[in-house]
Amino acid sequence: MAFVVGPKIIQQTTDKIKMIQEKMKASQSRWKSYHDKRRKALEFEVGDHVFLRVTPRVGEVAYQIAMPQSLANLHDVFHVSQLKRYIADPSHVVKVDDVQVKDNLTVEKLHMRTEDRESKQLCDKEIALVKVVWG
Repeated sequence: MAFVVGPKIIQQTTDKIKMIQEKMKASQSRWKSYHDKRRKALEFEVGDHVFLRVTPRVGEVAYQIAMPQSLANLHDVFHVSQLKRYIADPSHVVKVDDVQVKDNLTVEKLHMRTEDRESKQLCDKEIALVKVVWG
């Protein structure tokens, strides 16, 4: 059994391919426009304060941060995506001498007292909630 392909079916197929390509291009353009509106260029200068999210990541844009001696065991180069501009606030200051960071980057906190206890029922589970004061 042989199929004969005429010029009409070839034209219809070509038209559908062009329509699909145009819709894909429009969709890509909308997505790019949406993304570009929400994207913010980040630039930092020497002396700027930043928040740091410590997760391993490699990229083209990196900053070297001067770390205090107590954090000398941390790598000092970070990708721009790990930094967030910080505006100084005295209530955020923690005395470094009071915080002992271990080699595995954990901090030991001591349980001072239990303030409150509560149970919460979720579906078929009961979850204990405990409010603890740490020192």
